[in-house]
Amino acid sequence: MSEILRKGDIGQAVADLQADLRRAGYAVERTAIYDNGTRDAVAALQGATGLVVDGAYGPKSRAALANFDVSRLMRESDLIAAADRLGVPLASIKAVNEVESRGRGFLADGRPVILYERHVFWKQLVAHGVDPAAYAERTAILSRQRGGYAGGAAEYVRLASAMQIHAAAAQEAASWGAFQVMGYHWKALGFADIESFVATQYRSEGDQLATFTAFVLADTTLHRALKARKWAQFARLYNGPAYAENLYDTKLARAYARFAGEESEAVA
Repeated sequence: MSEILRKGDIGQAVADLQADLRRAGYAVERTAIYDNGTRDAVAALQGATGLVVDGAYGPKSRAALANFDVSRLMRESDLIAAADRLGVPLASIKAVNEVESRGRGFLADGRPVILYERHVFWKQLVAHGVDPAAYAERTAILSRQRGGYAGGAAEYVRLASAMQIHAAAAQEAASWGAFQVMGYHWKALGFADIESFVATQYRSEGDQLATFTAFVLADTTLHRALKARKWAQFARLYNGPAYAENLYDTKLARAYARFAGEESEAVA
């Protein structure tokens, strides 16, 4: 099965989903076509379990259909709260959540997704009054240049090694959760210390979204771009110069249009 099934998809995976939905009590036909009825049934499942309602069937909806615990996953109410706090349409937040988040805020073992940045660790050691040159031979975790990524759970191995040198600086040198907010922003985002920031990322994807919301609010230009739906400017500020290569602005615009259209259909 593909990672995410959406309206318009066809095939055995869709037929299997329709069969599973029928067994769960949703009135859908087994057509092997991801049609409006299938989308509406998935949206109903998402609404009933509190998940983000987008009508797309992915790992989170799959977990809900299997009656797994989804309490730490992103919820529709989390997105509504973020939209209200930022003063933007819900469709804007749903677009950002779809395009700019990693889709999942947690690894399979329950720890938050992280990416450890060795070049940031160098800077944070300096900020904490530690001479990074004394550990310069440990290039896997400390360097003036970015790189050395291990990916997935292996990033925690790198983080643990760095924490042996300086725990706070190491945690500040990682990006955390679904929206990959860097730890060193903890003070600007209103946290008492880096430990409080990290503990929040462990709680839920909703808490990770709240951290991202605080990050946007702390950057007036970024917030203004989001409110005006200037997707190219928002993507450049959030992702850096490479945003255009990855078409983040185009993806954001398309996702917003789709979610805004779905909201209009629901009202109608």
